[in-house]
Amino acid sequence: MHATGESQADVAVALGVSQAQVSRRQSGTAAWSLADCDALAAHFGIDVLDLLAGPTRACETLPVRKRRPGGPKAVAR
Repeated sequence: MHATGESQADVAVALGVSQAQVSRRQSGTAAWSLADCDALAAHFGIDVLDLLAGPTRACETLPVRKRRPGGPKAVAR
């Protein structure tokens, strides 16, 4: 979310849940489902395996069109 400049409310819309549900998932008081992971990966335009590999990998593979201006840069490979 930091790399894209999106809010919990934005992610909630992508998942079809409330902002409060996203907050609980991020804080660890509720679990992310596999369907959540698929939806998040599709929303951010990355492969689900890159999402599950962790935040560094997810940010590295985030398409330029999804990055907020001045946000983290992709790592050249």
